[in-house]
Amino acid sequence: MSDKNALWFENAGRKLDPGLVEQLRFNKQQDPSETGDHSISVIVYLNKHSDTEQKHDFVTSCHAEKNNSIGNELGLEDTLYGQLTPKMVKKMKDHGSVDRIFYDRDVKAFLDVATKGVGATKVQEQLGFTGDDVTVAVIDTGIHPHPDLIESENRIIAFKDFIQDQTDPYDDNGHGTHCAGDVASSGSQSDKKYMGPAPKASLVGVKVLNKDGGGKLSTIVKGIVWCIDHKDEYNIRVLSLSLGAEAFESFREDPLSQTVQKAWHHGMVVCAAAGNDGPESQTISTPAINPFVMTVGSTDDHNTPKRSDDIIADYSSRGPTIDSLIKPDIYAPGTKITSLLAPESTLAAEQQQHQMVNESYISLSGTSMATPIVAGVVALMLEANSALSPNDVKSILQATAPSELDDLWGYMNAEEAVDMAQRYSQIQLVTK
Repeated sequence: MSDKNALWFENAGRKLDPGLVEQLRFNKQQDPSETGDHSISVIVYLNKHSDTEQKHDFVTSCHAEKNNSIGNELGLEDTLYGQLTPKMVKKMKDHGSVDRIFYDRDVKAFLDVATKGVGATKVQEQLGFTGDDVTVAVIDTGIHPHPDLIESENRIIAFKDFIQDQTDPYDDNGHGTHCAGDVASSGSQSDKKYMGPAPKASLVGVKVLNKDGGGKLSTIVKGIVWCIDHKDEYNIRVLSLSLGAEAFESFREDPLSQTVQKAWHHGMVVCAAAGNDGPESQTISTPAINPFVMTVGSTDDHNTPKRSDDIIADYSSRGPTIDSLIKPDIYAPGTKITSLLAPESTLAAEQQQHQMVNESYISLSGTSMATPIVAGVVALMLEANSALSPNDVKSILQATAPSELDDLWGYMNAEEAVDMAQRYSQIQLVTK
């Protein structure tokens, strides 16, 4: 039952997502008459049962007034994005072709000891796995062609820029470069001290965040869809997403959550940062709220390779999710992680706020750092057994993660995970 005293957008029900309602409420405070021409970034789910004529009429009607533009496809079926004024949202929310309208809200970017602590060094030295022939896509602020990634062999095999449409790899923020190093740094500039879990893995850089580390849901969606479309071309097996936004919707409705789920079903392991809004509960961000993907929480390893003194980092977001699902799915080191520095980037300019090691490395903290470390270990697992599905990988990681922390799920153990990945191939042969 609608509240007669409520504003129109507060009575819209499921037609408008809570994030859009919040933004419309803010706009109403700024412009009570709603006669202004300030537009809002939106994502529109179209009704799958509406015909082509209805959908065309919706797009045409939106363009009938200034400051309204809709119709750009995101690469997802029956999904559009663009700009609508509050007046147009009110007019078009009940159009026959519209299922829901979402606010295209902001998304933000959330190794020596770490690599040893999770057991990846033993995998490299004793089992001989380095991530060779496995490609990890780092969807972030870009990737700087750091010597640890291109020396001897350029392992940045592709780069897609959704911010400035440049073709050569770059990173004007620095966050993505650090994350790429957390996956696959060779440690060439540090005598292998700051080597990532998968030092021979190939990388695809997908720039979806700007120099300030910010972006829009729609841009992230486009980046993930691009990876799906180019999966076979570059052998992309893993997506590393050290970014997120506040979750207002169930994973079944949230655009970013649904997109990573699509990637998962296309055979890519998705590692998503839980977020940095702990220690409060119910702070898991999207897309990490999705039950399929590997949601990564962060530990503080106290800068020692031993695991006995490690604890869940205070900042690491906690579950349950908005759907009351238990998250994170696994933990990895994420506090004071030393990895690659992108020169002349935002992070380099703000070096006083971070721990600069030298001109090649910088130390950062967050679930943003823990996530690519997990992605690097996944690359080791897939090198050991390329037949593993995303569900296989997730099950093995969780089954081999000991309960050393005060949480239901455990602390990643790369050595055990890769060993089980190898042994799992025998099970796969028997069941074929």
